[in-house]
Amino acid sequence: MQALEKIYLNTDWITIVLVLLFVVLFVLKGLDALKLKGYALAFFNKGFIEDEVEENTTFFKAFHILIFTFSITVLSLVCYYFLIHFSEIKIEGLYLFGAIFLVLFFYFLIKWGLEYLLSLLFLIRKEVRFLLVSKSSYLYNISFYLFISLVLLQYTKLNITFLIGFTTLLFLMRFSFHVTNNKNLIFSKLFYFILYICAFEIAPLFVLFKLMF
Repeated sequence: MQALEKIYLNTDWITIVLVLLFVVLFVLKGLDALKLKGYALAFFNKGFIEDEVEENTTFFKAFHILIFTFSITVLSLVCYYFLIHFSEIKIEGLYLFGAIFLVLFFYFLIKWGLEYLLSLLFLIRKEVRFLLVSKSSYLYNISFYLFISLVLLQYTKLNITFLIGFTTLLFLMRFSFHVTNNKNLIFSKLFYFILYICAFEIAPLFVLFKLMF
């Protein structure tokens, strides 16, 4: 009988990343525990998002920079698992994760920056402020749940199918809450909203998908 080689992937770096994410959560709690709780429950607390809109805080604060980095790191890990599972990519480990992180980091940074600049350019910042804040808040919200799912995937018997299903469910919930809480703006400007979805959501994701696969 011919012996089959069993390949073990070194995932020690994933443990280090998860520990660092735990540290970031503790720092965020120290900076503003109430705001952290608000983002963690943003799906079910529309009033928190309204408070964020009224507060009109800048992105360039330690709390927002950290929670943005936390969310991008979590999404990068999720994408890493998806790439390893679905594609025939031969690059694995920390190098691939780092590449995914940089792509997602600049993708969201540029996209959100363009959205903000366009809202200023067309003098519609007040009208779309809640739309933009709720979108980022819901992304931060699902990153907390995805972080928990990544820990379970790494240290329990759950497999990638669980992560795929759970991630799909969370993004569907994000879309549903986003549309529901912005329905007046969306349906009054439905044509422009469809253009926005195509230009800022679907097209960039399609480009990313083609680049990764």
